[in-house]
Amino acid sequence: MFLRMIYDEKLAQAAYLIGCQRTGEAIVIDPERDVDRYERLAMAHGLRIVAVAETHIHADFISGGREFAERGAKVYVSDEGDSDWKYQWLDKKVGGGSYVHQLLKGGDTFRIGKIEFRAAHTPGHTPEHLCFMVTDLGGNADKPMGVATGDFVFVGDLGRPDLLESAAGFAGQADASAHRLYATVRTFMEWPDYLQIWPAHGAGSACGKALGAVPTTTVGYEKMFNPSILAARSEQGFVDHILDAQPEPPLYFARMKRDNKMGPRVLGSVPTPPRVTAADLRGIDGTRTAIIDTRPWAAFRMGHIRGALHLPLTGSFSTDAGSLIAEHEPMLIVVEAAHVDEAVRDLIRVGLDGFVGWCAPADLAVCQSDGGAWATIHEKSVAEAQAFLDTDKPFVLDVRRTSEFRGGHIAGATNMAHTRMLTRLAEIPRDRPILVNCQLGGRSARACSLLARHGFSCTNLAGGMSAWTKARAAVEV
Repeated sequence: MFLRMIYDEKLAQAAYLIGCQRTGEAIVIDPERDVDRYERLAMAHGLRIVAVAETHIHADFISGGREFAERGAKVYVSDEGDSDWKYQWLDKKVGGGSYVHQLLKGGDTFRIGKIEFRAAHTPGHTPEHLCFMVTDLGGNADKPMGVATGDFVFVGDLGRPDLLESAAGFAGQADASAHRLYATVRTFMEWPDYLQIWPAHGAGSACGKALGAVPTTTVGYEKMFNPSILAARSEQGFVDHILDAQPEPPLYFARMKRDNKMGPRVLGSVPTPPRVTAADLRGIDGTRTAIIDTRPWAAFRMGHIRGALHLPLTGSFSTDAGSLIAEHEPMLIVVEAAHVDEAVRDLIRVGLDGFVGWCAPADLAVCQSDGGAWATIHEKSVAEAQAFLDTDKPFVLDVRRTSEFRGGHIAGATNMAHTRMLTRLAEIPRDRPILVNCQLGGRSARACSLLARHGFSCTNLAGGMSAWTKARAAVEV
């Protein structure tokens, strides 16, 4: 049996290529949308991908299941959960007809070559969630080696049960889902300790609150040391623990859940946006086109195309872009040529694929000298911000997570996670200057670019709360 994890560092997402080396057949579990990279890996090891499986309807990325189905792969997905959690694209093949597929209930099995996959229904994170027990029959095994746990069990955590309510908008579901997850954990305790756990996410994912940075684990280890599993000694204690201090889900999660349920748009291949000339930049309106400027903050704040968003190609790029850009917006990327493909892949993985083109950072100087719309963003040191607070009485906007805000903030500040701001702009006054802060200054910089794009007057606090507290400035708890 062949097994490889394919990991997306920015979304902290893991897919698994599992192949039978006897027959050359392989399956991918929980792939992202740019499926060519899985195909290249399979080909390099003498395998062909004949099937694709999903553990559940994902909220944090666009699934590659439909892309694989268009290539002829058989689809294995859940038939558990009620009518709200059924896949609705299986009979909508491009050009007409249905994809080759099998709907699975808990206990159902299928084979890829000499490898058996057994579905285990594990509701809680979502109602339809499945795990896949994997047995290498070609190696004469009669027991599973490991289990692809999707968003059920992670290293050191469990998949959060509140997303149906906090991200997908199903009111009143968080508590009920937490109780379902408790029941699933009790079933998990019966799984054999030797089973390897192959989770769908690692540290940095918003699908849990304390995921570990180790890629895999075992059932026995998690039984002994996973805080969320240890909290399941009592049902109410578990519910209280698992719902406490979950981070705000990024805004785009609701779109991903909808699109993966209804069926993502089929791309066919990774888009290759054209290069836009420096002269063409003058005709691009930053209020109508999402200009994704990946340059460092220092360069961006000193000058950028009016309306541009500051979205550097860091680990949070996909999440930030998915949260700050509305769906169906046309997009222009300001990026070095060597990173165009990286940026495009990161964007399509969160459902953003309306590319106008790209330009290099050097092209911006030509745009500015030719009279293009140009803008800057103010930034103040702690001392300058303190004077600003005294003289101008700005609206203080803290764009950290709620848990961070509760640990201490500038007096009178309003808390609004930067990944949720796009739908809350009406709560921010337009008749006052705005001082924006986060912990270190990065998230607030991105928030400032969003505010400026929408016509607000804003200033970034350099160094964020870290610099504020280091300067012994007043903090409110």
